[in-house]
Amino acid sequence: MSDSFILAIDQGTTSSPAILFDKQGHPVGMAQEEFPQHYPADGWVEHDPNDIWSTTERVCRAVLADRGIDAGQVAAIGVTNQRETTLIWNRRTGEPLHAAIVWQDRRTAELCTKLKQEGHETWLRQKTGLLLDPYFSATKIKWILDQVPGARSLAAAGDLAFGTVDTYLLWRLTERRVHATDATNASRTLLFNIHTQQWDPDLLDLFQIPAEIMPSVLDCSADFGSTRLFGGDIPILGIAGDQQAATIGQACFEPGMVKSTYGTGCFVVQNTGDTAIQSQHRLLSTIAYRIDGRTTYGLEGSIFVAGAAIQWLRDEMGLIDTSSESEKIAAALSGNHGVYLVPAFTGLGAPHWNPDARGAIVGLTRNASAAHVVRATLEAVCYQTRDLMSAMAGDGTEAATLRVDGGMVGNDWLCQFLADILGLPVQRPVVAETTALGVAYLAGLKLGWYGSLEEIGRLWERQASFKPAMDEPKRTRLYEGWKKALARVQ
Repeated sequence: MSDSFILAIDQGTTSSPAILFDKQGHPVGMAQEEFPQHYPADGWVEHDPNDIWSTTERVCRAVLADRGIDAGQVAAIGVTNQRETTLIWNRRTGEPLHAAIVWQDRRTAELCTKLKQEGHETWLRQKTGLLLDPYFSATKIKWILDQVPGARSLAAAGDLAFGTVDTYLLWRLTERRVHATDATNASRTLLFNIHTQQWDPDLLDLFQIPAEIMPSVLDCSADFGSTRLFGGDIPILGIAGDQQAATIGQACFEPGMVKSTYGTGCFVVQNTGDTAIQSQHRLLSTIAYRIDGRTTYGLEGSIFVAGAAIQWLRDEMGLIDTSSESEKIAAALSGNHGVYLVPAFTGLGAPHWNPDARGAIVGLTRNASAAHVVRATLEAVCYQTRDLMSAMAGDGTEAATLRVDGGMVGNDWLCQFLADILGLPVQRPVVAETTALGVAYLAGLKLGWYGSLEEIGRLWERQASFKPAMDEPKRTRLYEGWKKALARVQ
């Protein structure tokens, strides 16, 4: 075992993992802790900021203790995070002003509709690459500033700080010394101009957000300060939003390469090089990574519910006892029996962007069973991925293969059905935790462990490949059934 490691914090929507990596990019230790989700109203999703921090701190301590590693053996820390989730806190007291408003939250849908009707979306898209949707941080920030008594006067006095989860963790890790983010997280706020690489005054003005609460923006591989919380001084050298980190972990460094991550949601990102493509099919243009001041862009499609639907089958519906059961249940059926599930629990993401859509199960007959609903839930993830891949192809960026990662892709049946419904080879890497691996690589770049992205790319290893085996008529028939089900909820 190497003497030096990188500690990757991978703070997600439902849990906080911490993973230790060696210089070859192999995980050598992991600790993970789930934390509660809060749903105070229809379409609202919140986290307690103290849960985000306390679980993160505990898992960092736990993985080091479990492996018998002290701070002197940790060369650096990398942080990756659930994106768009919005926190505002008091700089003086350290106390959060409000619960963290999660990326899935739809409470600002009415504001987004109003701004669209006023004609703001076109110029906003040109600056940010994003759409006017509650998904992004800007309307969440405005909501907190407007709804929490005294918030605007505190902001005017310079007492408030905004951050996405990475910024909040960095602020806590550095014991309030550093208020910063990276370019990828900044690009998901609706406030960052992805062409000028700055917080945009026109956008801040539109959403009535004071510039004083915004963090400074650094490259993804940069000196973000250090932490003394784990027994020694450890530099923090890499930060990226979870999907961009997974793009790096999957070594999608050439234009045209695509990865899809299946966690709470599903996110497809295609590297578009130094070109920020303005999608004609309601995909997002985003920053894939920024290293040494050079920006690489990506085209992204976001599905709000993927693994979260499997959790719903388990926790709310009681149709499965464990998530892994779904594979065996789906494989035991000869077909889907015409049953489709549209998991629009918090609206529909790309390419539909309908915050008011809600979930549905269609095609039920008297002899449909719980097993058919389970299979339909897995299939829905694959159909939604095809929606995104079709939109990318419409933008002139067809892929040759799809690299997949995230908790769901340990399911062989899912990966095979995905290859079948896409008509594309699907590749699964040896290291499944590619999000954490991506920020470990970013920190390693800053350390000089790796000389270039090309060197990192050579470390990527394929664990399994799934080739399409379904004939075209069946593929078309199943997908047409999905489109009809989708039409029922819009």
